[in-house]
Amino acid sequence: MPQQPPVRSTAARPPRPDASMSLLTNVMDHSLDDGYAEAAARKQAAGAGGLPKTLRAKLGLAAGLVLAASVVTVGAAQARVAAPVVAKEREELIDRIDRETAAADELESTVDELRDDVSARQREALRDSGGSDQTDLVGILSGASEVHGPGVKLVVNDAEEATAGGDSDPRGTTGFSDTGRVRDRDMQRVVNGLWESGAEAVSINGQRLTALSAIRAAGDAILVDNRPLVPPYTVLAVGDGEGLSSKFQNSADGLYLHALQENFGIRTSISVEGELRLAAAPSVIVRTARPISESAQQATEKGTS
Repeated sequence: MPQQPPVRSTAARPPRPDASMSLLTNVMDHSLDDGYAEAAARKQAAGAGGLPKTLRAKLGLAAGLVLAASVVTVGAAQARVAAPVVAKEREELIDRIDRETAAADELESTVDELRDDVSARQREALRDSGGSDQTDLVGILSGASEVHGPGVKLVVNDAEEATAGGDSDPRGTTGFSDTGRVRDRDMQRVVNGLWESGAEAVSINGQRLTALSAIRAAGDAILVDNRPLVPPYTVLAVGDGEGLSSKFQNSADGLYLHALQENFGIRTSISVEGELRLAAAPSVIVRTARPISESAQQATEKGTS
């Protein structure tokens, strides 16, 4: 007789131990790969109706280039519009500068002519006052007369690589201001040394020096009687050529100039000349000093005796 299969009991099964962890069980029983696959499918379906990522990037770059080109074009157009105005203003400014410069040059020429006229009248007045020899001597010593004779020619120039110095500059700590640059006080010492050594007439770059002359500085420029000079500075001194040269080079001011040459590269040269010509000073105007008359001089001598 055939054996009957065992009959399974339909009685209630005992609950699973993990029945209370249904969420965790679901995660373990169902792989996440299905969810990823579904999301990928949705993304692919959405991308089928749009633009590829590479194409979108290219279109964005093209739009940026178009915008940049537009900005450059607008800027260039504005520059072309403004260029004629700027050029016109520049030309007007240049023309104005040229006119003012020409006017200043004309005025300076007129001043020089008037100074020469005044100097000539002064020399004529001195000659008319009598005593030709005394008048000539006064004209020479005052600088009112042109002179010529033997003497020395001294050329002083900046160093080849003159640079402005600062607080740490060695010249700044010893009474100087710049390394390798001739200053107004340097020329003052040179001129005073020449006078002391026996010079009878001195000029710098053609400017005749008198008892009223001043050597000053305006920035980096050296002024003689308010006239700017440019290096090299050529100093002409009329006097006993050989003796003047020797006395000056051995004097304190000559040694000072030699120290500038040795320590700071300032270029100097001195030569004895057989014939020098120095022009007269533009004008010598005395506003305060007055000559003493003989009666006033006698009264002064009596008062001091």
